[in-house]
Amino acid sequence: MEKNFEERLEECSDFSDIFELVKDAAEKTLGRARAGLMLGISELGQYSGGFIGGYHELDSNLIVMNSTPLRRIKETNPKLFKPYCFHVLLHEYIHSLGFVDEQKTRELTIKISLGLLGKNHPATGLATNIKKFLPGLHYSGIDLLPKKEPEIFIVQGFDKGNLTYIS
Repeated sequence: MEKNFEERLEECSDFSDIFELVKDAAEKTLGRARAGLMLGISELGQYSGGFIGGYHELDSNLIVMNSTPLRRIKETNPKLFKPYCFHVLLHEYIHSLGFVDEQKTRELTIKISLGLLGKNHPATGLATNIKKFLPGLHYSGIDLLPKKEPEIFIVQGFDKGNLTYIS
């Protein structure tokens, strides 16, 4: 019997495992897929009650996640780490599929999370109301970008579904 998305997320061990689940979720729901993406981790900070969870630059193959909330979640609520990563990676992956409008991307993130993980899953809760899980924080508007070029650590082997091996 095939495992459901909630079980599969629980079994993920790293960013690349979560991303494979994100890609599967988007393809099942939207019928779209994209390969060849990279993940960068960067200290993007937090700004007056707001933060950037991650971003995807148009016409690029890079998703960048903010290390500030990743670190804070690991320290304060480790059970939320995988759902949070799923949420941010799904949102940014949807952008990479060509959905530029932020509101539409948020709506699709909620739709996919709700449909595959259910209304009571933390990833769905994050998509619906992040303030409930991370009080005092909210996602910033599109205008909040770092003032200086961030240093980005590239996660090796991130898009495993895009790798081919010759033996």
